[in-house]
Amino acid sequence: MTLLQVKTGQLVRIMSFDGGVGLEHKLRQLGLIPGDNARVLRHAPLGGPVLIEIDGRSIALGRGVASKILVDPNL
Repeated sequence: MTLLQVKTGQLVRIMSFDGGVGLEHKLRQLGLIPGDNARVLRHAPLGGPVLIEIDGRSIALGRGVASKILVDPNL
């Protein structure tokens, strides 16, 4: 399951990134690390970003990036 498929309000665990080294580096700089828990706060309308919360911080991710973050919904 990808982060883009997660329902609003759901808590998930980040498992891995389905992208190149550049994407992984960018996501790690934002504080997204495999094994961390994240909550989807909202999916913006009209193809806008996905807003997530990690460690008390809100991060907006484009839908393309969110579709490359693999998560586990079974916590």
